[in-house]
Amino acid sequence: MIQSINPANEKILKEYQETSEEELNNIILKAHNDFLDWKTTDFKFRSEKMKKAAVVLRNRKEEFAKIMTMEMGKPITQSRAEAEKCAWVCDYYADNAEKFLAKEEIKTDASKSFISYEPLGVVLAVMPWNFPFWQVFRFAAPNLMAGNAGILKHSSNVTGCALAIESIFKEAGFPGNLFRTLIISSKKVSSVIENKFVKAVTLTGSTAAGVSVAKNAGAQLKKSVLELGGSDPYLVLEDADLNAAAETCVNSRLLNGGQSCIAAKRFIVVEEIYNDFEELFLEKMKSKKMGDPFDEVNYLGPQARNDLRDELHQQVMKSVEKGAKLLLGGKIPEGKGAYYPPTILTDVKPGMPAYDEELFGPVAAIIKVKDEEEGIKVANDTVFGLGAAVFTNDKTRGENIAKKYLNAGSCFVNEFVKSDPRLPFGGIKESGYGRELSAFGIREFVNIKTVYIK
Repeated sequence: MIQSINPANEKILKEYQETSEEELNNIILKAHNDFLDWKTTDFKFRSEKMKKAAVVLRNRKEEFAKIMTMEMGKPITQSRAEAEKCAWVCDYYADNAEKFLAKEEIKTDASKSFISYEPLGVVLAVMPWNFPFWQVFRFAAPNLMAGNAGILKHSSNVTGCALAIESIFKEAGFPGNLFRTLIISSKKVSSVIENKFVKAVTLTGSTAAGVSVAKNAGAQLKKSVLELGGSDPYLVLEDADLNAAAETCVNSRLLNGGQSCIAAKRFIVVEEIYNDFEELFLEKMKSKKMGDPFDEVNYLGPQARNDLRDELHQQVMKSVEKGAKLLLGGKIPEGKGAYYPPTILTDVKPGMPAYDEELFGPVAAIIKVKDEEEGIKVANDTVFGLGAAVFTNDKTRGENIAKKYLNAGSCFVNEFVKSDPRLPFGGIKESGYGRELSAFGIREFVNIKTVYIK
C-alpha cells in the first residue's frame, strides 16, 4: 500500500493499492496500442488535444493547486503558478511541435534526401515530487505532440498528483491509454524498462537514481535522458547591484522550500562587497515567513517529508562540526510538520556537506573569495553542472563569464536559473545528460531518420 501524507500536519491523505504485475503489463500494452493509432495523426489533430489540456489545467487550477500543496507542502500561490506553467508548456508545444519536427531537405548526390523525425513509441517517465505537475508536463507535452505515448512512475508521496495529471489528458480527449500512471515502487522500474513495448526512459531525480536507470536502460539499449541533482553556484561580483542580487538570490534559494535541482545553493561573493551582501542577504532571508502553506502570507511551507527534513538538518550540523558558522536558522521547530527554517551557513569550505553536496532545502552557503578568478574556480569546483548565475552591472562581462567560464547546462546573468519551454534545459557531469524543452527536448525521443532517394 502506498500512502500520501500531508507534510504540514503528518496526516494520511489517502492510501493507494499498488499496480499489480499483470495490470502493469496490460497498461503498457494498451499504451502501445494507442500509440500505433496516435502516431498516424497529424499535428493539427494533436495540437487541438494539447490546447484542450491547457484549458483543463487553467479551469481546474485551484483543484490541482490544492492537491500539490496538500501532498508536498509547497505554498498555495506557488502551486497555482505551477499549474499555469504547465498550461504554458502545453500551448507552446501545440503551437511549435510541427515546426520543430518538420522534414528537413538536405542537398546530397541523391535526387532527394531529407531528415524525418518519427516517434519511438511508449516512453517511461520517472518523476520527482518537488514540482509534481511541472516535471511531468515538460516531459508529456513534447512527447505526446511528437507522436509518442507516455507512462508515468511518479514519486509515491504525490500519487494524487499523478492520477490528476492522467485525468487531464483523458478530459482533453487524448486516447484513453496514451498517457497512464503506474502506482509502483522504485524497485519495479527496472522491469518496466525491460518491457519490450517501452522504447525509452527519462528520469528527473537524484544522481543515484539516475545511475540506476541509466544502467538498466543501457542494458536494454534504450535511450535515456537524465536530469539530476545540482549545487548551483551564484557568483556575486563587486560591481553588482547588491540589493537586487540579494533579493534574487534569496528567492532562488527559498522558492519551493529550496527543494529544486536548480535552486541557488552556493553563494560565492568577492571580498570587496562580501560584508554588504551578507547583511542584505540575512535581512531578506529573515523577512520570508514560514508556516501553513495554505496561508498566502507565507513564502515557505514544510519540506516534503520528515525524513528529507531530517537529512537536510544532518548536512547542516555536519557542516557546522567541520567549521561552518551558523548565521541564521539551523533548528528544527517544535510541533507537527516537516518544517525547516531559512538557514544561512558562512565560512563554508571544501569537505563540508554545504560545499560538496546538494542541500535540498532552504539552506544557503555563503563563500567569500578574493576576486572573479577565484570565484569562477570555486563555482566550478563541484561534481554537478546543472545551473549557475553571475551578478554584475557589466552585462558584457557577465555574458562572457556565463558563456566561457561557468560549467553548467544553464547559465544566467542577473537572474535566478529557471526552466522555460523556449530554452533547452539539462545538465552536465553528475547533473545528467540530454535536454528537455525547446526544439532540443522534443527531438530527444524521436527517430532522426535519414531518407535517401537516388
